Amino acid sequence: MQNFHQLSLEEFTSWCSSHGEKSFRAKQVWEWVYHKLVPGWDQMTNISLGFRQKLAEHFILQSLELESIQESKDQQTVKFLWKLEDGKLVESVLIFAPGRRTVCVSSQVGCPARCAFCASGKEGLLRNLSRSEIFEQVYLIEKWLLYNVFEERVSNIVYMGMGEPLENYDEVVASIQWFCDPLRLDFSGRKITVSTVGVVEGIYKLIESDLKVNLVLSLHAPNQHVRKKIIPYARKYALEDVLEAMRKYAETTKRDITYEYTLIAGINDEVDHAIELAALVKGDPCTVNLIPYNPVEGLHLQRPEKEVIDLFRQTLEEKGVVVTWRYTKGKDIAAACGQLALKKSSPLALVE
Repeated sequence: MQNFHQLSLEEFTSWCSSHGEKSFRAKQVWEWVYHKLVPGWDQMTNISLGFRQKLAEHFILQSLELESIQESKDQQTVKFLWKLEDGKLVESVLIFAPGRRTVCVSSQVGCPARCAFCASGKEGLLRNLSRSEIFEQVYLIEKWLLYNVFEERVSNIVYMGMGEPLENYDEVVASIQWFCDPLRLDFSGRKITVSTVGVVEGIYKLIESDLKVNLVLSLHAPNQHVRKKIIPYARKYALEDVLEAMRKYAETTKRDITYEYTLIAGINDEVDHAIELAALVKGDPCTVNLIPYNPVEGLHLQRPEKEVIDLFRQTLEEKGVVVTWRYTKGKDIAAACGQLALKKSSPLALVE
């Protein structure tokens, strides 16, 4: 059977005609799938039983199988573990905040970046996700919210899960286009954020795409020397070239950029690092988002003490840098920044 999401409305309309159904039925089905988020074909009440049977025989509405779901103790984070059709596993995270319901999606199985603090790349890259596998993470979580959490909907999407999005450029961009399609989930580009370790050619391609999504750089160091210790990709891309590309993106899209900075004790958390970082980003239309390191099993790194983090932040602010400090959510279920790996929990149903 074919994955329904891989069809355009035009292709589905043609399929309907070739199977003896009037073309307006295609729009009815489309609305059930993407606007009403119907759980299954049998619940499309204004569609004939015969047509619903045809749909069930030819199409599937999801290729991802929910392997497990975990909710954090503070009820602000839910982690979903999905089994793909080939048996491989990926994770995505739903984050609750005032006025926001954000889904953090994965774009690859594993990750080629192998950042020193991150669990996702410990086993390297296994494969890219398809556009439909990326899309379904949000689509199925949107259903989960609609049917289980007071009929709420996803408000924001961040490509900050497993994988380096710009190393799966074509499928990531296609999934963004699906999210923004008014006939599908109708997201604004302003509600979508892509994070990268600094794949320079990918950043320039994103500029040319005219998608105008938010772009985040995993910076994590104030200079190339320290960055090479944390991010192996820094050996391929010089920091000055990465920053030039990011600044070009900000100039072209008129979007401020965010520099993510994971603070790791004894490596990049000294006052001198903060002073150097402030000089590095001076004049950029940006925010520096400080992320205290989240523990990962098997990695011998430490989170700085709160006093060290406070001093680092204060130093940046005194130098005129706009700073945010990411409140750690989901650490107890290994759903915080850098913790996504392939851990199982007891399975629960997606839609009840």
